[in-house]
Amino acid sequence: MAVLFLFGCEMPEPYAPPAKNSEGGYTYYVSPDGDDGEDGLSPSGAWRSLKKADSMKFRPGDRLRLKGGARFRGDLKLSAGEAGNAKSPVVIDSYGTGRATIAAAGESGISIHNTAGVEIRDLTLVGDTASFKKRAGISFFADARSRKKLDHITVSGVEVSRFRTGIGMGAAPRTPGFRDVRISDTTVRDNKDAGLSTYGAAFDAEEPTYAHERVTLSRVKAYGNDGDPKAHRRNTGSGIVLGSIRNGRVYQSVAHDNGAKSSVKAVEGPEGIWAYDSTALVIENNISYANRTGSRSDGGGFGLDNNVSSSVLQYNLSYRNDGPGYLVYSAADNRAQKDNTVRFNFSGDDARKLSLYGGIVAYGTRISGLDIYHNTVVQKANGVVKAPALRLQEGLTGAVVRNNIFVTDGSALVESSSAYEPAEVRFQGNTYFSSGDWSVEWGQGTYDRLGLWRAAADQERLGSKGTGTDKDPCLEGLAVPITDVDGTAAMVPECSAGVAGAVDLKALGVDPGPVDYFGTRLRESVAGAAQPGPAA
Repeated sequence: MAVLFLFGCEMPEPYAPPAKNSEGGYTYYVSPDGDDGEDGLSPSGAWRSLKKADSMKFRPGDRLRLKGGARFRGDLKLSAGEAGNAKSPVVIDSYGTGRATIAAAGESGISIHNTAGVEIRDLTLVGDTASFKKRAGISFFADARSRKKLDHITVSGVEVSRFRTGIGMGAAPRTPGFRDVRISDTTVRDNKDAGLSTYGAAFDAEEPTYAHERVTLSRVKAYGNDGDPKAHRRNTGSGIVLGSIRNGRVYQSVAHDNGAKSSVKAVEGPEGIWAYDSTALVIENNISYANRTGSRSDGGGFGLDNNVSSSVLQYNLSYRNDGPGYLVYSAADNRAQKDNTVRFNFSGDDARKLSLYGGIVAYGTRISGLDIYHNTVVQKANGVVKAPALRLQEGLTGAVVRNNIFVTDGSALVESSSAYEPAEVRFQGNTYFSSGDWSVEWGQGTYDRLGLWRAAADQERLGSKGTGTDKDPCLEGLAVPITDVDGTAAMVPECSAGVAGAVDLKALGVDPGPVDYFGTRLRESVAGAAQPGPAA
């Protein structure tokens, strides 16, 4: 047997395939110091450009990591056949120190088309002039025919600015959209049309369908989304817009200083946080303030617009918006705007620009089953602008207004263009106090005392007993401007007589829940969003 000896030579290392990550995929790196000729599988072998990364076809469990603190010009696109699933998503994020920045050039920074199983984390996305005109910073869109919604989208720790829309999620007609969507700890600012917007096909009241399902937004900040001064036929300049969603929740989010450049000619205006063509939404524990409108429409804090059903606005704070604090509205001639609730909210000094609104506003073509209870509205005049605490107009049936505090400094406490019968709209247990002239405008009549309105309109009664009160609830906010979140303390009643006319909602078949705005357990039937303070 011959033996071969090799002197001065090393045997080649056996080939070792790259190790997979804990999700069962590969982790790729991009760095300004990298080289697109490398394999991208380690920080030392990172790629250099987004173009190289975008050429890859990502599989379940793959992860794309951009070097923190670095700026990458270009964009990323994931389409059908790429991405992952809920158990093994494709993740796009930063590594090292700080966030990486994607600087888009006329495109979306990241676009997800007809696929899901994607998580986007800890990135900054910035658009250029062309992107500001026409693209979403992060775009999710579905237009492939399928019977199943695209499952699992997560966006967290992201900041998006200078696009037409910060984050957009949509679906074409007859196309399922996205399901199990979570967007958290994210800022959408200084975009053109909206900070965050979801949408689907045109709503069909006879056969309602919703593009997206189980959508949760938490700790989202939307501000400086000014609107398009040339968009005369559509609304622009909103913070958060929820369209075509079944089962959604928005909580602990903030929308402020949006809409300042929206069109002066637009018949539709922006809102801080609002929904349309949706069902089973809960919008709670949010703040919306200083939102604007360029026209005579909207500019409010929160809204449930056309075709919203079985949804709740609760435990929110709205203040110093151009338009209404809380708007429930429908222009659609159908029965889809129904069974909504507005409860345990604060409105302070809203309708600063538009007296045609108020702190809480409800009207439309057909709105049924609206519950408005345990809210506190402090409405002060802004020069010549004198809006009521509550404004009702035509179109309401089966509405109840109970256990609210309505306070003004002389403007009407309630203005209703219709003299509603109690079977259509029923008032019970509310506090009505004005530091100026006391008035309720009811259809063609104006009443300067609670007793006169009660007798003429048959309102504020429980059986043969009168309910409600015109006593002072002692709200500091009537004298102190509501300019920040601390203003909620100024809207807590300190005089028990001013809230003692409330009714027992549970006895009337309404479950108000266990706690007030501040999370204090409800002790008794008193009016307003918060239990009375110690002095009461």
